[in-house]
Amino acid sequence: MEGYLVLEDGTSFSGELDGFEGCTGEVVFFTGMTGYQEVLTDPSYKGQIIVFTYPLIGNYGINESDDESKRPQVKGVVVYEACDRFSHHQATKSLREYLEKWDVPLLSHVDTRSVVQHIRAKGTLNAKLTNQKDSRPAPRESENFAAQVAGQNENGTFGEGATHIVLIDFGYKKSIAASLVKQGCKVTVVPYQEMDGISKLNPDGIVLSNGPGDPKAILSYMETLRELIKSYPTLGICLGHQLIALAFGGDTYKLPFGHRGANHPVIDREIGRVFMTSQNHSYVVDETTISTKEFSVRFHHVNDGSVEGLMHKTLPVISVQFHPEAHPGPVESEWIFNEYLQKLNEARREVIHA
Repeated sequence: MEGYLVLEDGTSFSGELDGFEGCTGEVVFFTGMTGYQEVLTDPSYKGQIIVFTYPLIGNYGINESDDESKRPQVKGVVVYEACDRFSHHQATKSLREYLEKWDVPLLSHVDTRSVVQHIRAKGTLNAKLTNQKDSRPAPRESENFAAQVAGQNENGTFGEGATHIVLIDFGYKKSIAASLVKQGCKVTVVPYQEMDGISKLNPDGIVLSNGPGDPKAILSYMETLRELIKSYPTLGICLGHQLIALAFGGDTYKLPFGHRGANHPVIDREIGRVFMTSQNHSYVVDETTISTKEFSVRFHHVNDGSVEGLMHKTLPVISVQFHPEAHPGPVESEWIFNEYLQKLNEARREVIHA
């Protein structure tokens, strides 16, 4: 049927709507050419309508191995063209079939470039997928999306390595756990609501996962989180990075339209090297609120100068705003896991020698 993406400011974009109408959510855009399956299933997109900027989405279909969670997390999908005749030896269904299975509405044949230009000019807005052109959505209300996705993926222990990592789940991607297992770790996943019991697991270190929404929705857990970070070598990824900043007295703010894509340049101030990263977030750490006595800002986004990572000056703590597991995206930042584990092992040796 004929359908529309209607923004809260009254702007509408027409297309062809598959699935139920009336879906509402924050409209955001992703700039990568590939990786649409990982994007659809990334818990960090919970509650959002995703606009794909690449004009052809679905050409290699949907397979059984690239999911980042058990189901699509997006509220709706907007594309220029959805490819139904997919071609890949691992594919089992088309993009359209996959979204139909999970009742996720798809709006195709949309001028996605115009949508993105509007978002870039006006900022992220609430939107509705509907068959009524004048059906404007209400402004978005604040929600704790992390609470809605934490625990959705598999909990328990993965891998049999000698280094035991507790992955605190704020809406983690499966590829983060898989990357740690690949590095020789045993990984125990614990939803953040249960992190007061982590000490009983006797981990060697902790990793704070990615997740959706405003990090300040989790402020009530900051005291527990701060004590855990002080007690164990810690790596924070995306939302986890923002939570580390909040736990030590920093602040965060919302970007006009966020960073979402597989081509974001980040500079490592320690060595002066620029590398490409995969990103998906709306909020960033306010650099002016970071204690220079405790932290150094190690990484910056080359395009807008926003904070992309912190290093604690005395504790074995590192955080990154980008995704070192690189699903989807370039693998240039995978070394972050190696550096974190090196810091963990150094801290472990210090404890043994003490």
